[in-house]
Amino acid sequence: MRHPRVGVAILTMGTRSAELADLLESVAGQDTPAARVVVVGNGAPLPPLPEWVTGVELPENLGVTGGRNAALARLRKFGDVDVVVNLDDDGLLISPDVFTRLTQLYAADEQLGIVGFRIADERGRTQRRHVPRLRASDPTRGGPVTTFLGGGHALSMRMLNRIGGWPEPFFYAHEETDLAWRALDAGWKVLYAPELVLQHPWTSPTRHAVFHRMVARNRVWLAKRHLPAPLVPAYLGVWIALTVARTGSAAGLRAWFDGFAEGLRTPCPPRRPMRWATVWRMTRLGRPPVV
Repeated sequence: MRHPRVGVAILTMGTRSAELADLLESVAGQDTPAARVVVVGNGAPLPPLPEWVTGVELPENLGVTGGRNAALARLRKFGDVDVVVNLDDDGLLISPDVFTRLTQLYAADEQLGIVGFRIADERGRTQRRHVPRLRASDPTRGGPVTTFLGGGHALSMRMLNRIGGWPEPFFYAHEETDLAWRALDAGWKVLYAPELVLQHPWTSPTRHAVFHRMVARNRVWLAKRHLPAPLVPAYLGVWIALTVARTGSAAGLRAWFDGFAEGLRTPCPPRRPMRWATVWRMTRLGRPPVV
């Protein structure tokens, strides 16, 4: 493969102007320059941007999924991007060789679909929930995985052209797993590359008011869309048990079960169950699609 060209997509709600400026400065400082950089104002006006950045202002908040699809559509129009890098607007590329290492990975493997970055705070710590495997004690151990982190990752444009973009009805939560499962079922590889670091503040997912409801609703949609029928009750049963054990607040549990019920009663087409060969592949990678 020829040297892949990088396009960068960043979503913002207009509340992190200083952080966005720092992120864009870190993008500009990469040894391998990005061919294109798109910043999407997700239902919010954009701050002043450098002239080398393309701004897109959406009239309403379309969520993570809709906003990323809008960025992807603009990058496609340019026609000169092979790898799409999505970055959180409060993240920071602390090393100038991230895009160089990334393009080397893609140039070496035409079946590489997704590369997940390591998310670390300013002290170098990686939260357990930011390690895309069940055994998360060593966040610096990379390799093939079955999902990836939304805050910093790269996607092959060839892969996206074949499997489609982000699942817009999800809005927020589990959209990365939906994309990863489709990629794996189509024969693409998902790689966790911890040497590619996005510095990001230490946060809790429950900072989002809709967290519990959307996590539960989208978990059900994920199963209904992608799992073979015998695995659907097993997958959802495991996550009911885990949620009850892990959620410390009654209000959180009520919101979670409300979302779960919403997911059961509402459709989220299309239903395209993954092949049993994909189930076995995910099992060999250490994360069968029941947990």
